[in-house]
Amino acid sequence: MGSQSSKPSKPSVDTNESYKSARNVLERYAESIKQQAENDASGYEKELKGKLEEASFCGAYCELIGVPKYGSTDPCYLDHRWHTNLLHEKVKDRDPCHNRNQKRFDEGQVYECGSGIIKGNGNNRNGGSCAPPRRRHMCDKNLEALTVANTKNSNDLLGNILVTAKYEGDSIVNSYANSGMFNVCTALARSFADIGDIIRGKDLYLGNGDYKEKVSNNLRAIFNKIYENLNDPNVKAHYQKDAPNYYKLREHWWTVNRDQVWKAITCNAPTGADYFRKGSDGTNVFTSQGQCGHYEGAPPTNLDYVPQFLRWFE
Repeated sequence: MGSQSSKPSKPSVDTNESYKSARNVLERYAESIKQQAENDASGYEKELKGKLEEASFCGAYCELIGVPKYGSTDPCYLDHRWHTNLLHEKVKDRDPCHNRNQKRFDEGQVYECGSGIIKGNGNNRNGGSCAPPRRRHMCDKNLEALTVANTKNSNDLLGNILVTAKYEGDSIVNSYANSGMFNVCTALARSFADIGDIIRGKDLYLGNGDYKEKVSNNLRAIFNKIYENLNDPNVKAHYQKDAPNYYKLREHWWTVNRDQVWKAITCNAPTGADYFRKGSDGTNVFTSQGQCGHYEGAPPTNLDYVPQFLRWFE
C-alpha cells in the first residue's frame, strides 16, 4: 500500500486567493509562533524524535505472532490490517475510518456546538466554538485503542499517529476526487493541524460517549510514560514541573515529529498538487515537487500553530 498519487485534472490551488484571505492571514500570523516553537524544542530532539521503523503494534494477532516492529521509515506502507492496536477480528473494524462519515466534506454537513462536545463552550449552545465535520469524523479510531501497555515510547506513539495521518490523508484525497483535487493540500493542512492539537492536548473536540477518556486521558498517560523513560537527566529536569498534562513536553514532541506526520498525511496526495501561500508583499510561496510537499521535508503550512477555534471559524 505505497504511495499511488495521481495528477489532478484541474488546477490544485486558487492562485488568485487574496493575501488578506483568512487562511493567508493565519499562515503569516503563525510563522513566528512556529519559529519560536522550533527554538524552544531545540536541544530535545534526540530524546523526543520518534523512529517509525522501531514502532510496534499489537494488532489482532499479537498473542499468536508477537509484537513485531514496523521496520520501515516510509509511512506510506502503513496498513490497518496489521499496524494497529485495535484487536477486532474483522479487518473493517480495525480501519481508522470505520464508522466515520466519509461524506463529511460534502455541502450540507453540519457543525456541532454542544457544550458536552466542545471544550470551553459551557452551557452556551449558540456561541463559542463549533467542530467542523472534518474533525468530528476524522479517521482516528485507532487512537482510541492506545494505552500505556501497548504504546511504550515515542516510537510506538509516532507509529500510531502516522497511521491516523495516513488514513486521514487518503480519506481527504478520495473525498476531493470529484472536484479535481482543487485546494486538496489546504484540506490536508487543516486535518494535519487538528492532529497536532490532539497530540498537544489542545483539541477542543470532546467527542461523544467515552471518546475523551479513550483518547485524551490515555495520551496524557502515555506522555507521562515518555517522561518517565527520558534518559538524559537534564532533559528530564526540563519537564519536571510539566505534570500532569505535560503540555510543554507534548508541544516539543509535536514540533520535532510534525515533519513525519506531514509526510504520512500526504502519502497519496496528487502528483500535481502544491501547497500555496501568499505573502503580504504579493509573493506566492509554493511547494515545488507536487504531492503537497510530501518529499520536501519541513511541512509547508503553519496552520498547526494557529489556535484551533480560529481555524474552525476560517
